[in-house]
Amino acid sequence: MDCLDFLFSDETPVPSPCFVLDEARLAANAAILDEVQRRTGAKILLALKGYAAWATFPLLSRTGTGPLWGVCASSVDEARLGREEFGGEVHAFAAAWTEAEIVELLDLADHIVFNSPAQWRQFRPVIEARNRARRAENPIECGLRLNPEHSEGAVPIYDPCSPGSRLGIRQRHFDPADLEGISGLHFHTLCEQGADALARTLDAVEKKFGPYLPACRWINMGGGHHITKPGYDLDLLCACLTRWRQRYDARIYLEPGEAVALNAGWLTATVLDVVMADMPVAVLDVSAACHMPDVLEMPYRPEVFYRHEGATARAGAAGERAWTCRLAGKSCLAGDVIGEYGFAAPLEAGQRLVFGDMAIYSMVKTTTFNGLRLPSIGICKAGNASGENRFRLLREFGYADFRNRLS
Repeated sequence: MDCLDFLFSDETPVPSPCFVLDEARLAANAAILDEVQRRTGAKILLALKGYAAWATFPLLSRTGTGPLWGVCASSVDEARLGREEFGGEVHAFAAAWTEAEIVELLDLADHIVFNSPAQWRQFRPVIEARNRARRAENPIECGLRLNPEHSEGAVPIYDPCSPGSRLGIRQRHFDPADLEGISGLHFHTLCEQGADALARTLDAVEKKFGPYLPACRWINMGGGHHITKPGYDLDLLCACLTRWRQRYDARIYLEPGEAVALNAGWLTATVLDVVMADMPVAVLDVSAACHMPDVLEMPYRPEVFYRHEGATARAGAAGERAWTCRLAGKSCLAGDVIGEYGFAAPLEAGQRLVFGDMAIYSMVKTTTFNGLRLPSIGICKAGNASGENRFRLLREFGYADFRNRLS
């Protein structure tokens, strides 16, 4: 019995709502990422902005049983989590750093990437003083983020190279003198995309910044690589990474978040009521606004599973099944709507639904808007165990979690 079927089984102890991490699928993703590393010599980091469930880090990190070299962090708190719980290398990038944050990062990060030459000039003295104090022991390596002005993303809010983007240095603003003391360069153009998009990005970077690449000790190609998605062209990815590693004699880094935990998490939900509007609306004990905000931001339509005639079934698009309804959250936001789906039969209060691919960019973005409690978090272990031995509840949330955020 796989994890999804287990969530619908009569013996399941999984509460609702609950994010359920799928150990077997995490391990399968890690194996694909390790294949890329072995074939190319590249180092893959976990982007904590996409997935930060630290209870599973031993499955992913080389300091545990996994293959990944470390993490990339977008804040001091992510860097600390990576240092304390993941181990390995900690790379940090933010659109801007404060002086207090840099002071904290001095004991947390191995690599710090700056978004502008001005920030590098501002913080270079304190970083170099730290490196001199430590001498040859674990010096912090610093880099600059480039903007090749090459857009691959379809959704502007997620496109780092969209017009007006604040992320990275454009060619016309790039001064080679700013590379003094810099050991590597970083760029990021992708969002849920294939190796063909990376290949085009690499051509754009070489066209605009090619003269500066041979001096790099390391090159970070950012995230957004959909490496573990079925059909992804691993051969093209490996060819790109190998070519650049050999051409520039540099360490190559990738920092995916989504690929690490793609399709490796579920969100259980329960139908609370079915009300009639222009169509039937099933009101659930989860909220798009609070628990899966990318449904509204991207937007995207998550897969939905349910039980029908004793088997696990997948909901279809509106009109594809005998009965169509709108799934909606329980918050007071009028637009707290997940989408319209087709089911084989009408939903009823008390019925369980399960949303797919809920490990990434959901758990890290949840809110307590309206005072709605966050879903519990648990893990479905791999193997043939059943019942209580198959599931471990990691965290429950209550009133204190809401109250303590606000004063």
